[in-house]
Amino acid sequence: MDRKQKVIFNVLAKDAENAKELIEVAGDRIFVGVMVKNFATEEDAIQHVQDLQNIGVPVSVGLGAADPNMWQRVANVSAKTRPVHINQVFSAAGYTLGRMEELGETPIINGVIEPSGTPGEVYISTGPASSANKEKVSCDLAAKMLAEVGIQSIKFYPIQGEKHLDEVAAMVKAAVRAGLKIFEPTGGITVDNVYNIVKICLDNGAELVIPHLYTSLINKETGKTEVTKIQQLLEMKWD
Repeated sequence: MDRKQKVIFNVLAKDAENAKELIEVAGDRIFVGVMVKNFATEEDAIQHVQDLQNIGVPVSVGLGAADPNMWQRVANVSAKTRPVHINQVFSAAGYTLGRMEELGETPIINGVIEPSGTPGEVYISTGPASSANKEKVSCDLAAKMLAEVGIQSIKFYPIQGEKHLDEVAAMVKAAVRAGLKIFEPTGGITVDNVYNIVKICLDNGAELVIPHLYTSLINKETGKTEVTKIQQLLEMKWD
């Protein structure tokens, strides 16, 4: 995919109509997330992704609140729909990449890493069984383990807005040292705090930042992601 942008916003859309509105305003500056957890069946999720793709929407296939039990469904839906972006638990990221490469596809695929509360240390146990074991590892080890199987991006979740910026900075630095140039801060990000969060990522060496902004952009009455808030994001400039 085209990597000319250095900030792409990962957002939700209520439906295809809402997604189309967002794309008309933002173009290649957004991905529209589809959370597989929100669908009764795998087939329903596949159909929804395809409906969005048919009207030109760049889709990001996601777990749904980083639910580790959705990892296989994410891989299966992605293999059927070939999205531009895929969210995956740490332990299944390489597997998902392998499936996409067999199809001749090169989407951005991330692996979820969790802040531990200590800068320089993280949890990589974000899978369905491993998530029961909270054992810290260094940011460098975590980044190298993703890099060595070809993963290009880290999804750092949940960062709780600006509460863990020192941890974000440490993880970005380790990612860059390992050759991972894409970073995806997620959790508690709003129009008001996204600028500082993205700046931390860019200042520490990330070449592409994909902040995930979900419920903070949604109008509570209509359920739609607000076009005006997307426009606010697009007006932000980083050096």
